Amino acid sequence: MSRLPVIVGFGGYNSAGRSSFHHGFRRTVIDSLDAQARQETLAGLAVMMKLVKVENGEHYSTDGLKLDAAAIEARYGEQILASTLVRRIEKQHLDVDASHWQKSMSLAGQDGELSFVTSAKQLPEPVPGNWQVTPLDDGQVRVTLHDSCEVRVDSYRSLPVKSAGQLPTGFEPGELYSSRFHPRGLQMTIVGVTDALRSVGIDWQQIVAHVAPDEVAVYAGSVMSQLDENGFGGLMQSRLKGGRVTAKQLALGLNTMPADFINAYVLGSVGSTGSVTGACATFLYNLQRGIEAIGSGQARVVIVGNSEAPITLECIDGYGTMGALATEEGLRLVEGREEVDFRRASRPFGNNCGFTLAESSQFVVLMDDALAIELGADIHGSVPDVFINADGFKKSISAPGPGNYLTMAKAVAAAAQLVGIDAVRQRSFVHAHGSSTPANRVTESQLLDRVAEAFDIADWPVAAVKAYVGHSLAPASGDQLISALGSFRYGLIPGIKTIDKVADDVHQQHLRISTQDQPRESLDLCFLNSKGFGGNNASAYVLAPHVVERMLRKRHGERVYADYCARREQTRARASEYDRKALLGELGIIYNFGHDLIDDTAIAIDQQQIRVPGFEQPLIYRRDERYQDMLD
Repeated sequence: MSRLPVIVGFGGYNSAGRSSFHHGFRRTVIDSLDAQARQETLAGLAVMMKLVKVENGEHYSTDGLKLDAAAIEARYGEQILASTLVRRIEKQHLDVDASHWQKSMSLAGQDGELSFVTSAKQLPEPVPGNWQVTPLDDGQVRVTLHDSCEVRVDSYRSLPVKSAGQLPTGFEPGELYSSRFHPRGLQMTIVGVTDALRSVGIDWQQIVAHVAPDEVAVYAGSVMSQLDENGFGGLMQSRLKGGRVTAKQLALGLNTMPADFINAYVLGSVGSTGSVTGACATFLYNLQRGIEAIGSGQARVVIVGNSEAPITLECIDGYGTMGALATEEGLRLVEGREEVDFRRASRPFGNNCGFTLAESSQFVVLMDDALAIELGADIHGSVPDVFINADGFKKSISAPGPGNYLTMAKAVAAAAQLVGIDAVRQRSFVHAHGSSTPANRVTESQLLDRVAEAFDIADWPVAAVKAYVGHSLAPASGDQLISALGSFRYGLIPGIKTIDKVADDVHQQHLRISTQDQPRESLDLCFLNSKGFGGNNASAYVLAPHVVERMLRKRHGERVYADYCARREQTRARASEYDRKALLGELGIIYNFGHDLIDDTAIAIDQQQIRVPGFEQPLIYRRDERYQDMLD
């Protein structure tokens, strides 16, 4: 009997805000919420963004005025909305109107001779052959060049790309814990995984006490590594800038660091760990690894997620040079007007000109169904399987290919086998990759339309969360999954509100692509679709909580399930208490640097098991009978 991987916690941060308890999702459908939910979300964002302060559980403006939720909306609502989701890149990241670069210049004297004075310590090694150096006083020298000299000088220019999905203005993850020298992607890892763990409502040590040390796994990483000054960015630039590499830049720049940070500074885990990279499908690649670990019994608790901070000059230059990003001029042509609305830069399935980079950190906590029942964990859904296929021979490494047809068709077929074809046809929807490129709007809509036709699905609702939060690369499918869980909770499929209409070349004979939020009374499952450069295609299906509940009742029986529900009430109460505090700015970041170190000399090893200090359960060697039939 295969163990079912269930989602018992989720969290993180992107341009919509905090993900746990569906706050980020609520920001994307805020116009469709009732007043209480809308004002609660806005008040939470106001605290995150430092627009208001909290004292004794009450909100106050920075000038001391006490504010209730309605007053916060009235006073700061427009500012909050304008400072979240996709928008013009803010100067905390970089100045898109005056981005730094170095311009080459050739210098020569009037008569072929150029002279200048400098410090002897600043002379290059070795001194060029056409330089004549004359010592002066106080360690100075006069340099005479008998030819021209190439120099590089600081210069500034406007970037053609000016929009991105940024964390809410004023929210700085590095301020929430001792983050000295941590690249931004790792800062976001710490605060994002904390949010996911706190949302579970069960103390981590209580969870660990019920499993063996090697029954915990973490699969997390990034695609672009850590490219800011504290990571690979500083490492690669140091010589060109005349600086020195630090001892941390190379190590902290590795794309596996999110998993390493979670193990070493958050969980204290000695279980399985790793990071699978699949371009823009990376989250689903890691999710597949977590699902397999639980299904095989290798792990009982798995943390899956990704963190990416790609709003850097290097990333923008790289993707922009490929022609993949929406530029200011491209948006001007698409919108047909001089003034560009950068909040509508990401335009899936509409008239568009490229995707919009974004930063995001998204994590889910998985358990096998038996452990979730035992602990009384709240279950938010399940991902039974992820399907991954390559494209085969390709003319262009960035072009779409046939692999996505395989992944999506297999996901629909698998879901139909598990929950029935009627649920697929009548109570499912799709979270499309929806990258906002002209090629994607045609190719992905065509494949979704053909899959819908093959399975006799009519008016298949299609959402595309990148319209709101942008394309976060590694965590992109995490953004999709978190949004899907919000749809299950609120019965709302987010519309693609950054476009006025669907583009004429989009295939939609069997699809429903709406520019408005779509209320749905019953949603049983969601399909996640993701494409990545190089032919990295992944599709998955997500079961709604009420479907998982039905499955668990059948597997475990009514009596066991009733006992579980009683335990779950306590879990929900503890989780809600975290949410209440988080809305007031008390995020309780978990960062255990140098705490509870394991003395490896105290590890007890015998022929049956290993006991690790600090872990209640022993690690018992598993009996491996896979190859017994091959032995005499």
